[in-house]
Amino acid sequence: MTQRLPTDYRIDPQNPRAPSEAEWARMTPEQRALVVTMLPAEVPLDLQPPEGDAHRRAKNRTADVLDAFFRRIGRKIYISSELAVFYPDEPRFAPDVLAVVDAEPGDRTKWVVAAEGKGLDLVIEVHYAGDASKDYELNVARYARLGIREYFIFDRGRLGLRGYRWPEGGGKTYRPILPQQGRYTSEVLGLDLMIEGDQLRFLLGMAEVPDAEELIAKLGGMLDTVLAHKQEAEERALAEAARAEDLAHRLAEAEATIERLKRGE
Repeated sequence: MTQRLPTDYRIDPQNPRAPSEAEWARMTPEQRALVVTMLPAEVPLDLQPPEGDAHRRAKNRTADVLDAFFRRIGRKIYISSELAVFYPDEPRFAPDVLAVVDAEPGDRTKWVVAAEGKGLDLVIEVHYAGDASKDYELNVARYARLGIREYFIFDRGRLGLRGYRWPEGGGKTYRPILPQQGRYTSEVLGLDLMIEGDQLRFLLGMAEVPDAEELIAKLGGMLDTVLAHKQEAEERALAEAARAEDLAHRLAEAEATIERLKRGE
């Protein structure tokens, strides 16, 4: 039997929203699965206007560094970038970088809070051009209202960083995260954030979390060292073999001389 959406819920193509909590509760599992399938994964340009290569590189690097780091240490935390997010009966949005703690890994085309069982834990927005009020005002209010525990803004153009967190005991208004020696602590990630040069860096204690290029360079350096040691060992082995051959030759000559002397030659 073909499943249909309930008559009291429809998806508006101009403003697609996930069902309200009440509507979701009345749906069958099959209807919920249909809703998740029908909600669009694409985000129109008016909601996610392009800001150029500097914005793109900073956003991609941030997501890649975090995703690779948590995979290496085996911590289950879902990291994505520009993923369409649907909270119940809320306008969709697509953060530059998002994190969800204890979320099952796997590729997604969208994050539907009701279907996933939880909302986002952290958002990082990279600002470079365009309307600053979106990141510094509208998102501060919206993300706090939605219950996103932490929100960071990396201003790639001005090389600034801000952080916000829910206060202890909960609430719907963020409190600024105060930096310590230029470092902003993320309780969600278990890392510190800071700006170094024109990049957003993550630190675990005093150790910087490397990006892919830095890891490749480090592994390349380690490989060069191993190859150099291998070459040195091979050269030593060749030299030892030559010395052993020379000693064997000298020993053979000495033994031959002794035999000649014994025969009185």
